[in-house]
Amino acid sequence: MNIVANWSYPTAVKLGRGRIKELADACKSLGMKKPLLVTDRGLASMAITGHTLDVLEEAGLGRAIFADVDPNPNEKNLEAGVRAFRDGGHDGVVAFGGGSGLDLGKAVAFMVGQTRPVWDFEDIGDWWTRASIEGIAPIVAVPTTAGTGSEVGRASVITNSETHVKKIIFHPKFLPGVVIADPELTVGMPKMITAGTGMDAFAHCLEAYCSPFYHPMSQGIALEGMRLVKEFLPRAYKDGTDIEARTNMMAAAAMGAVAFQKGLGAIHSLSHPIGAVYNTHHGMTNAVVMPPVLRFNRSAIEEKIERAAAYLGISGGFDGFYDYVLSLRAELGVPENLTAMGIGQDRIDELAAMAIEDPSCGGNPVPMTLGNTTQLFHDCF
Repeated sequence: MNIVANWSYPTAVKLGRGRIKELADACKSLGMKKPLLVTDRGLASMAITGHTLDVLEEAGLGRAIFADVDPNPNEKNLEAGVRAFRDGGHDGVVAFGGGSGLDLGKAVAFMVGQTRPVWDFEDIGDWWTRASIEGIAPIVAVPTTAGTGSEVGRASVITNSETHVKKIIFHPKFLPGVVIADPELTVGMPKMITAGTGMDAFAHCLEAYCSPFYHPMSQGIALEGMRLVKEFLPRAYKDGTDIEARTNMMAAAAMGAVAFQKGLGAIHSLSHPIGAVYNTHHGMTNAVVMPPVLRFNRSAIEEKIERAAAYLGISGGFDGFYDYVLSLRAELGVPENLTAMGIGQDRIDELAAMAIEDPSCGGNPVPMTLGNTTQLFHDCF
């Protein structure tokens, strides 16, 4: 068997309690003298953000912040961020926050070097080669949640404000030069966000593990990522100050995003349109649609899931794993289905059409068609 693969693995990650104090050195190592911290509105006024700006200011790097970022960032937020970067004469970005702050910060650093519109760099074929790489600014990523793993990703999800479609914008230079993963920044996360972001990490690992593409490095990382979530997410949920649990969840989140280079599947291709249309929390939406997708894919993934269950210490093969997912969701207060999430069934046809256009659907173990995807949406209610 002739195996050929192209792999790219991540970046310098500084993981551990109190490591936010190394932020200024990380910025300087990438040549930044005047970074712009990009985060979302919700985080802008929080103590962890103020403390992070203090670290920059004390090192003579200023305390510039841009926080005009929606929960699902769009091209208007991006244009405003690029303007703030240029007007302030900045030379790098500190992307700070959950998925939205990280994704927008990375996109700002990328787009300051471009003359073409952001949609020209969608993750299609080799569109990324259209980019001018000279003006792309360096990035330090500082996650404040443990879910998306955007801090080790080479893409950003930007919502088109006209069409409400989420687009994946890709370029290798989106990968931050340094990541500061300080679990103390995640201690204040509300229970619901701890649950939603943690289930996002689990969904990334699960879908990457089940994806039919050949990538054994990702396969192994996905499996261990699931184990970390199983062991530490309930602990982090129960006691937000459990630093060991918070640290391991930050590792699991990064592992999920590294692993999904292997592919994602129906969980994400369903949750992306739901999030774009109804503005739901991405990780929580993943958790809601996970059981119907497991049933949908069973014929193609049963043996793989049996192996995973054995590694995770879950007895009963596929059925045991499925029951574990249900009990984990119940423990974390995840809504039972889309109805319980407050979503109506009136737009299923539209959502299904969006789902089969989503790039994630190509990695689903069972090929997705308009017919079976429409039925899958019905099963989520």
